Parts: sequence; structure tokens; C-alpha cells
Amino acid sequence: MLAINLIEFISEKLMSPQTILNRSRTLEGVHGVHVVPHSPFALEATTENGDFPQSFSRSSAIEANQRLLMQWVWHHRPACLRPIQGCCIQGDQNLAETVANVLTSLPFIALGIQAPRKNLHTKLYANSLIGVGIVSSLYHSSRGKLRHFLRWTDYTMIATATVCLSRALRDDNPKLLMAASAFLLPVQPLMVSAVHTGMMEVVFAKRASKDPDLRMAHNVHKMSSLLSGVLFVADDVFPRTPFIHAAWHLAAAVGVGTCNKLLE
Repeated sequence: MLAINLIEFISEKLMSPQTILNRSRTLEGVHGVHVVPHSPFALEATTENGDFPQSFSRSSAIEANQRLLMQWVWHHRPACLRPIQGCCIQGDQNLAETVANVLTSLPFIALGIQAPRKNLHTKLYANSLIGVGIVSSLYHSSRGKLRHFLRWTDYTMIATATVCLSRALRDDNPKLLMAASAFLLPVQPLMVSAVHTGMMEVVFAKRASKDPDLRMAHNVHKMSSLLSGVLFVADDVFPRTPFIHAAWHLAAAVGVGTCNKLLE
């Protein structure tokens, strides 16, 4: 009973109007200080035998600050963790550029038709390449609100092709990785493409080091991949320079064509 009376006495003193008023006057005028008119800690009910409470709960003010911190972290997350927002490439400024971008999308369809179809995974990859060419052609020939949707579809189709290629090259990909890729595919296609393209590059380099017949294809692949990366960045840095995107299509198509050698 002594412990219970002691806790009740302390609680009454902390929560008394006079105590709150004295604290408010003490901190009044201090810049950046917000006085909360209740105790920062809430005492839980004591047990029947009069023992002290087992734990203290966090105050609502501390919980609110934690929520604000989580919101700030979420809104300031890296760009790679953000979904695709609309159209990020300003190409197709005139009819000639539109025609060039559409025509340079067609090689992906041809590569998909010519790709090996030895099993289910290679068939999926070949069909995904055809999808890349079709969606890219539709995107570059579109305008208005439909263009924003097709931009997202274009990125997603490219990411799907990289996942299919990675699966066709290796049967032992971690199931967790494949599940995460499928989950992130609609919202983070660029990140999915980067991960599976990196996996493909590792497989290509290992096989080329052992198979002399693949070394020439691997050298062409490295050069075309480097060129396509430079053109991709240049397309974003110099959006008004004509035909950069069409050149990126061609360089990427050469790199994809060399990947077909891995599936033969």
C-alpha cells in the first residue's frame, strides 16, 4: 500500500495545474520549445499486490515524432525506390524523329523471332523481345495521355525481358529474388532491369572466358553495352539533340543480339 500511495502522490503532483503552470512559465519564450500539458509518461495500472508497474508506455508526443520521422524518411527515399512517373524522355520532337525511333524499334521484334526457343524459358524471353519492339513502337508513335501510360509499359516490358533472359540463362536463380523481381516489376522496372542485366553480364563473362567461340560475341557485347549506356545518359542530359534515342535503340539491339549467342 505504501508503494501505491507513493505513485499516486507523484502522479498528482506532476499533473496538478500549478505544476503545469510553473513549467509553462519556465519555458515560455524559449524558441522551438512546445510545452505539452500532460506528463510525457503514462503509468500503467499496478498489480493487486501493490508492485511497481512493469513498463512505461511512450507518450503520444514521442509517437507523433516517430511517425513524422518515418514520413520524412519515406518522402526522401532514393530515386531508385520511387515508381516511374509519366514520361521522362522528351524525344519525338518532330515527325522525322518519330519515324526514326519507330524504325529502330523494329530490330527487337526481329531478334525475338530469331531467338532460340529450346524450352519454356527461352520461348518466354523470345516473346518478351517481340513485346519490347511492339511497345516501343507504340510509345514513340503515341501522343497525349496515352504516351505517359506507354512510357511506363515500355520500361516494364524491358524489365520483363531482362528477367526472362536471366531465368533462361540460369535455372538456379534464388526464388526470393525472382519473387521480389515480380513484385517490383510494375513499380520499379529500372531497378529490376539493372539487377538482372548485371546477373546476365556475369554469366556472359564467365562463359566467354571458357568458350572461345563466345569471346568475339562478348567483345561486341561489351562495346555495344558501353555505347548504349553513354547514349542513354546523353539522351537524358541533351533531350533536344535529335536522333540520340534512335542511336540508343540500335546500340541496345546489337547488345541484345549478342545475348542470343548464350542461348544457342
